Amino acid sequence: MAGEIPDLVALERTGTGKGAARKARREGMVPGVVFGGDKDPLAIQIPFNVLFKRLKAGRFKSTLWNLKVEGQEDVRVICRDVQRDIVKDLPTHLDLMRLRRTTKIALFIPVEFINEEEAPGIKKGGVLTVVRPEVELVCTAGDIPEKITIDLTGMEINDVATISSVVLPEGTKPTIDRDFVIANVSAPTGLVTDDDEEEGEVAADEVEVVGKEEAEE
Repeated sequence: MAGEIPDLVALERTGTGKGAARKARREGMVPGVVFGGDKDPLAIQIPFNVLFKRLKAGRFKSTLWNLKVEGQEDVRVICRDVQRDIVKDLPTHLDLMRLRRTTKIALFIPVEFINEEEAPGIKKGGVLTVVRPEVELVCTAGDIPEKITIDLTGMEINDVATISSVVLPEGTKPTIDRDFVIANVSAPTGLVTDDDEEEGEVAADEVEVVGKEEAEE
C-alpha cells in the first residue's frame, strides 16, 4: 500500500554545538539532528536552498521523508521542528525523528476520483467539485496508502462523497471524527430552469403592481 516516499538528501555534519552550527550556516547549510529509533543522534546538514524550497512547498512537517545520508542506511523520518530566525523567519535548524514501521503518524494522502464517465450527474452537465484533494489520515509508517479512491459511479447532481464511503486500509483512520465531505457533483453555474424564470417574471409583475397602488394612495 505504501506509495513513493520523497527523498530528503542530507550530509553528515562533523562536530556539534553552536560553533559547528554557525560554521554550517556560513557555508550555506542548515544544521540539524536525527534522533529516535533506538540509535544515537546523527548530526546532519542540508543545503539552505534545498530546505527552503521544501518548506515553501508546504506540509514539510506532515510529510514522511526517506532520509539519504552518504555512509548511512536510508531511514524514514518526519520533521518534528524547524527553528527559524526571529527576524528574517528563515530556517536555522531542524529536528528529524526516525520512525519504526509500526509508528503511528498523521499524513496528508491524495484523493483519486475514478469512473467519472459513469456518473449520471456529470453526464447531465454537472460539475465535480473537489472539496478535499487530500485527506489527513493517521496510519502506520510501514503501511502508508499511496492514495485513497473515490468511485463516482452512479452519482447524480447534488450527490456528495464523504469519508465514510471510502474503504481505508486496516489500522488507518481520519484525523477528523465527523463524516466530512470530500467532493460533490454540483449543477452547472448559471443553470436556471424554466420554472425559476417564470417565478422571477411573476415577482417582477407583483412589484410593479404594488408600486403603482402606493403611488395612487
